[in-house]
Amino acid sequence: MPSAADRLALMVNGEARAVAPGTSVTDLLAEIGLAERKVAVERNLEIVPRSQYATTILCAGDAIEIVHFIGGG
Repeated sequence: MPSAADRLALMVNGEARAVAPGTSVTDLLAEIGLAERKVAVERNLEIVPRSQYATTILCAGDAIEIVHFIGGG
């Protein structure tokens, strides 16, 4: 199991978070418990297209903003 020193520090919605090297946007969403189809993700002030979630690998220092869509009426 990777040690804490092996994890990458980043910000998610303004809060510090550590992830394993090689973590993709898809992995991060799964770790948080959010469905890909119900969110929009911004990485370092740029929207990440949903089609690129699996191939967008997070880096130390990234600033991630996740907007979760909630249906209702």
